[in-house]
Amino acid sequence: MQMNLIISKLTLVWFLLLCSVLASFGELEFGHCERVVKRWADTSSSSEEQHPNNKDKRSLQDLLFFLHVPRTGGRTYFNCFLRKLYDNADECPRSYDKLRFNPRKEKCKLLATHDDYSLMEMLPREKTSVMTIVRDPVARVLSTYEFSVEVAARFLVHPNLTSAAIMAGRIRKKNVISTLDIWPWKYLVPWMRQDLFARRDARKVKGVVVIEDDDNPYDMEEMLMPLHKYLDTPTAHDIIHNGATFQIAGLTNNSHLAEAHEVRHCVQKYKNLGEPVLQVAKRRLDSMLYVGLTEEHRESASLFANVVGSQVLSQVLTSNVTAKTKTTKSEESDTVSESGSDKSKIQKGTSEVASNKIEAKSENMTVKTLMEVYEGCITHLRKSQGTRRVNSLKRISPANFTKETRTRVSSEVIQQIKTLNSLDVELYKYAKQIFVKEHELVSKKMVSTSKRSIVDLQNVFGEMDDEKLWKFVSVALMLLLLFLFFLFVNFRRRRTSKVKI
Repeated sequence: MQMNLIISKLTLVWFLLLCSVLASFGELEFGHCERVVKRWADTSSSSEEQHPNNKDKRSLQDLLFFLHVPRTGGRTYFNCFLRKLYDNADECPRSYDKLRFNPRKEKCKLLATHDDYSLMEMLPREKTSVMTIVRDPVARVLSTYEFSVEVAARFLVHPNLTSAAIMAGRIRKKNVISTLDIWPWKYLVPWMRQDLFARRDARKVKGVVVIEDDDNPYDMEEMLMPLHKYLDTPTAHDIIHNGATFQIAGLTNNSHLAEAHEVRHCVQKYKNLGEPVLQVAKRRLDSMLYVGLTEEHRESASLFANVVGSQVLSQVLTSNVTAKTKTTKSEESDTVSESGSDKSKIQKGTSEVASNKIEAKSENMTVKTLMEVYEGCITHLRKSQGTRRVNSLKRISPANFTKETRTRVSSEVIQQIKTLNSLDVELYKYAKQIFVKEHELVSKKMVSTSKRSIVDLQNVFGEMDDEKLWKFVSVALMLLLLFLFFLFVNFRRRRTSKVKI
């Protein structure tokens, strides 16, 4: 009995000693993480103070870096705005891939990629403008889950996972970017694909042929990974949660910074260390040329057209004049060279084609027409994307994702998403504040421009005396009457010709 009491006391002592050691170790690790995060935040701040993106953030620089946060509608902007404004030759090579080139050596004007902000280390900061789009974290996470399932489901036409993987490798062509090459889908899609095949195989073993529609595609255990389980996986914690903050801070698992993994790991482990990272992300949003909001679709598109689009068109107009001058000089030199020189003809033809492209873009495009082109483009794009989604999700029927099905996600799961994405929740609030300010600023400028035009018109009329003003009105009325008379005569002629026939 006494021996048992001694053993119990020794066990208790050892347990207390172990707890003390673990606590000390935890304090040491927390202290280490705190220093790592603080050092990174201080370095980021001092670097941006010494080398700001540009002095005037509202002025478009030589290179536009579109930092595309996944599932924010960035593909629509890329196809329906940026590709209408920039020629293919203006795009930096291999956009949307994990870039490993030095853009300083490339004469490109547009870089659109899922790469995070750490890519700025490879760009000429003083000559680069950055833009991005931010989305409500709950909607972004749901959309990420849905898209992972949608793309992975396309492979279910294959009999097994091995066949799907082999075919995926074959269809990739050189210099063609596949969804499986793009971050974060290069991680999320194969992971979800493996899960879908495993569940399909399990259904075959059980002999399950038909799955009843339970009205909640986010919780179909036999068909796909339930959303609440998806949210709590190591992959989701590493890539999805607080994804916008980590991407704008330059700390994703796709980062170009050597210390990114350790900083991200420390913030994920100790939530209170996320504040310095959030502050860096906020400062970077502040310095950007444009910050759009997915939820404010029309207002964001209008803001983009007036802030970014107008400046790109202005630059094109300037380059148009330069191109015309270069073309003239080229034509003069071609005349001097041998008439039979094929090389001179090719150079001349190339310069004329390039000049014509620039002219067509600058002369035919305005902010207003840019918006019209955008509206037509997104209608077509959404239709094609919708069709593709329907065809993909047929393979995991009755699972289907729509705006209506999102309302079936439980409040507990929604709260889970908000808790896991607390940094993104705060960043989104801050992005909304920036958006409101920029929107008000652009609106005031547009009103000011309209008022100035009216005042100029009033000044023109104000400088006229009564006699001149009466003459102006008389001439205007006379021209209007002549125009109406012309229309009347033309109308009568048409009616007469129809009667004769």
